[in-house]
Amino acid sequence: MATNAEQVSQLRWKKMPVLNDGFVCLVDVMGDDQSVVQAARVSYGEGTRKVSDDRGLIRYLLRHRHTTPFEMAELKFLVRVPMDCWRQWIRHRTANVNEYSTRYSLAIDAMQTTAADQWRTQAASNRQGSSGFLEPNQGASFTASETEFQAGARELYEQRIAQGVAREQARKDLPLSTYTEAYWKIDLHNLLHFLALRMDSHAQWEIREYSRTIGEQIVKPLFPIVWEAFVDYRLEGVFLSRLERGVVARLMQRLADSGRGRASEEDFLAVQDSSWIELERCRERDECRDKLRSLNLLT
Repeated sequence: MATNAEQVSQLRWKKMPVLNDGFVCLVDVMGDDQSVVQAARVSYGEGTRKVSDDRGLIRYLLRHRHTTPFEMAELKFLVRVPMDCWRQWIRHRTANVNEYSTRYSLAIDAMQTTAADQWRTQAASNRQGSSGFLEPNQGASFTASETEFQAGARELYEQRIAQGVAREQARKDLPLSTYTEAYWKIDLHNLLHFLALRMDSHAQWEIREYSRTIGEQIVKPLFPIVWEAFVDYRLEGVFLSRLERGVVARLMQRLADSGRGRASEEDFLAVQDSSWIELERCRERDECRDKLRSLNLLT
């Protein structure tokens, strides 16, 4: 199996732009696909070598959630990210972090801005998400007020600094759109978990952009076999719970009895789990419906 030395040399310290003034760059990496294989074979012994090639072994590990071999590889990044997005990022407590300090240094003179056609509307069914966009002519007024507010906040901060206010106090009224920078070091297993959550369509768009950049532009070329398995089994895989397996079994029997290939909403509701029937709103039922549609079993 080839090493990733050439890819590392090409990617190290290359700033990949995200949002209007953010970036992600690789600082260092320890390991490659072979590191995962070596760690697994220490655990499993020589018997594994006889039944699986390297690609097959990596795919087996990820498919069956044998995660410790993936912890043998580590990546270190330097990221520039808006503070509100960083709040979500830092909740993943499985990394080593050293963040830029505005107690010791001046706050970064950059803030995330929003184009007139990028203001999102609140999702009706998800209180923490967005859905669709405002009309650009309406968004233009929000962009104008954003620009004015950000300029005023920065001016206030710089006035305080110029007049001798301590940096640790002068910073307190800077908006969450202000960029921060941090070194972020994480093992490959926990990075894949982070990416699975933050590349998901339900994640906030801004952190999806960072995750997509990390995943597709850094992890994919450095760990191509791991990435292939990750996409197949985690990112684009479908997991069925016990209840959902029951729904599928009943639905397939219903379709077989009627000689049809695809089910209707009426069919789905007829075979739904009994614990869902009395619920007016049921996220588990909605997720099951979406999975069946992705499998082309439900119209």
